[in-house]
Amino acid sequence: MPRPVLWELPVNYAAVGSTQAVDMMQYPPRGYRPYEKSVRIGYGPARWDFAWHAVLSWGVKKRSGFRIELAGKPPQGAETSYTPVSFDAAGTPISAATIGTDGDSVFGPDGMPFVTPGDSAWLLAPVGPFRFREPVRVVYVVDEPNRKGFAYGTLPGHPLSGEDAFFVDQADDGSVWLTVRSISRPATGFWWLLYPALRIGQVIFRRRYLRALSGPTE
Repeated sequence: MPRPVLWELPVNYAAVGSTQAVDMMQYPPRGYRPYEKSVRIGYGPARWDFAWHAVLSWGVKKRSGFRIELAGKPPQGAETSYTPVSFDAAGTPISAATIGTDGDSVFGPDGMPFVTPGDSAWLLAPVGPFRFREPVRVVYVVDEPNRKGFAYGTLPGHPLSGEDAFFVDQADDGSVWLTVRSISRPATGFWWLLYPALRIGQVIFRRRYLRALSGPTE
């Protein structure tokens, strides 16, 4: 059976961008379970540069055991994706600090392109001797001087319905923090039957996510 063309599929949940909104994390859509945790992953400019390069090039997922197969996007892909606007203390919009808006690709140290809104991908999740293929789409990217990250939403065929987000922040004292957020529920009735197993998988992989950027910066 041929694989679906991912950029032709809509996400399988309604609250796109919900991991960016504090109120949505506190009061998620009915049936969805929220999750948020932040950990300190180091200190100083070298750790910060390593962390944000890794996050924007799928590093948290790859360092947690996933393989990433990029599936592209149509020219109009970004038009249907959520791009948050941030503001400084004076209320001035903060423009992108890294990725830019000219459409040029920017790459991480391992050659993986930085994420952009509308990117679709297959995430190959290792579960014992098996790998599950999870289709996702990048729904927004945060690209500020001291905060960078992105979120992806699930597509039809994913066992879950919802959104995962990964951010890194550089605090005023130079410390670097990783935040993992999500809202999720089983995607279909079949996966509801397997919800206990899905929850165990989420716990295991979230622990990996939170440790993913704490190692060497090389």
